[in-house]
Amino acid sequence: MSYTDAEVDLTPIANARIVYLGPVAPHWEVYHTGGERKVVDAFRQRVLARLILLPPHDPQFKRNRERILKDAELERVHVVWDLGINEE
Repeated sequence: MSYTDAEVDLTPIANARIVYLGPVAPHWEVYHTGGERKVVDAFRQRVLARLILLPPHDPQFKRNRERILKDAELERVHVVWDLGINEE
């Protein structure tokens, strides 16, 4: 059976919440909200490396946020963002 024929399980195995803490460093925290804690702990390290010193209004934030969402999809982590503002 080829890879394209196989069913791929994309259901999340962990849940995380990424919170913007404000303008004073550290700006971000990643909280485990369910599922596999080890997966979220490893994911947290990569997220914080991408977001360190970036406030949400920085243009680099948008690029890094997209990368984080791709990482989350690959690692099967459901992510909820809390930027402390209304997102449209």
